Amino acid sequence: MKNVTVLGAGLSGSECAWQLAKRGIMVRLVEMKPKKMTPAHTSPYFAELVCSNSLRSDELTNAVGLLKAEMRKMDSLILESADRNRVAAGGALAVDREGFASYITEKLTNHPNVEVVSEEATDFPEGELVVATGPLTSDALAERIAKLCNADGLHFYDAVAPIVTLESVDMESAYFASRYDKGTPDYVNCPMTEEEYTAFWKELCAAKEAPVHGFDDAGVFEGCMPVEVMARRGISTLCYGPLKPVGLKDPRTGKESYAVVQLRRDNADGTIYNMVGFQTHLTWGEQKRVFSMIPALKNAEFVRYGVMHRNTYLNSPKLLDRYYRLKTEPRISFAGQMTGVEGYVESAASGMLVGIETAARLLGMEAVDFPQETAIGALGLYISGGSVGDFQPMNINFGIISPLGYRVKGKRNKNAEISARSLALIDELMKKEIFNCEDNC
Repeated sequence: MKNVTVLGAGLSGSECAWQLAKRGIMVRLVEMKPKKMTPAHTSPYFAELVCSNSLRSDELTNAVGLLKAEMRKMDSLILESADRNRVAAGGALAVDREGFASYITEKLTNHPNVEVVSEEATDFPEGELVVATGPLTSDALAERIAKLCNADGLHFYDAVAPIVTLESVDMESAYFASRYDKGTPDYVNCPMTEEEYTAFWKELCAAKEAPVHGFDDAGVFEGCMPVEVMARRGISTLCYGPLKPVGLKDPRTGKESYAVVQLRRDNADGTIYNMVGFQTHLTWGEQKRVFSMIPALKNAEFVRYGVMHRNTYLNSPKLLDRYYRLKTEPRISFAGQMTGVEGYVESAASGMLVGIETAARLLGMEAVDFPQETAIGALGLYISGGSVGDFQPMNINFGIISPLGYRVKGKRNKNAEISARSLALIDELMKKEIFNCEDNC
C-alpha cells in the first residue's frame, strides 16, 4: 500500500486526503483539534469555516463559479458537503457551518483508507508528506517550515465578521432582497440615509481597536480588509464596497438608499446572520456601540463578535512547482492558504490538485498537468511562478486563466465561453487513468 501523511484537516487537507484515499492511498491525517485549538477555531470538526459561511458565486460567468464546477466534476468532498448543506444566499453558495464541517468529518473518519491522528504536528515525518496546516499553523511547525524553506514567509492578518440573531434585527428598518432581484431574496438589507451613514462612518473611524501583535494596516490582504481600515481610506469608500447600495431598492421608497449593510444567513435554520464585509478588529465593546448605530441593528444581539488572527503565506513562486511540491524536496507538498491561494474554494482546489497529482505519481500513472485554460490549473501555475513582481495571495479570477484568443462581445459572454472551454477540457482530462481507478488503483 502507498502511504501519505497529511498535516491539517482544514479545507485543503480534507480535500487532499479524500482524493488520495478514494484512489487506494493510505492516508495518515494529522489534526491537532480538538486537543489544541487556534484563536479562530471553535469547533472540533474538520474543514471549519472560520470567517464567512459563503463559498461565493455559483455562476459560470464568475471565476470561482467555474472553479467549483470543475471540482464538482472531479468528485470534490468539499463541494459535495457544501451542496448538501446549502443555505439560501441568492446566487451565492453559502452553507450551514456545522452541518458542512460535520459531514466532511464523518466521511473522512469513516473511510477505511484514512487514519485520523489527533495531535499537534511539530515536525515533518519521513515519507510522502502534504503540509496543509493553513495560515494558522502553530508556532512550532511554522518555525520548522521557515527553516525548511530557507526563506521568509509572507505575513498577513485576517479579520472575522460579527454574527447577529435575526430576531434582534429591526425589520421595520430592514428588508429581504438580493441585489438586482437576482435569485431569491435571501439577504437582510439594512439601509442608511446619508446623515445616518456619515455619523456611523465618523464613529467607525474613531473607534478603539483591539491590540493585535505586529498588526498594521499595510499587512492586511485586501480581500479580508477590516471594515474600519477600509473606512479610514475615505468617507465614500464603504459605499463603493460592502455598503454599496447599487441594485438594492428599498421597498418602502422604491429607491436606492445612500448605503446598505447586508446580512447573510449563517445557519440552515436562518436564525443567525453575519454582517457581510464587516471583518473587524475593534474591541467587542466598540463593535456593539458602533454597529448598533445602523438603524436596523439598534437592538442587535451579537452572538459572535469579530476577531483578528494571523495568516502566514509562503513565497510560493520561489519554493513550489505546479504540483505544489517543494522544489528542493519533492516528497513534501503544500496545500491551502499557506501557498497563497486565497479563499475557501481555492484552498480546497489546491488540496484537490495535490491529492490527484500525488496519487498519480505514487501509482505510476500519467500526471494530469491541469493546463492554464482551466481554473484549477491556472491557480496552480500562478502560485508556482505566474505572478509578476511581489507575490500576493490570489483569489481565482479570469485574468490568470488563458484568454480565448479571439474576441467575444460582452464580458459575461466571454467569461461563459472561457468556462465552457475549461469544462470541456476537464471532461477530456478525466479520461486519464487516475480518474478511472477508484478503489482499484
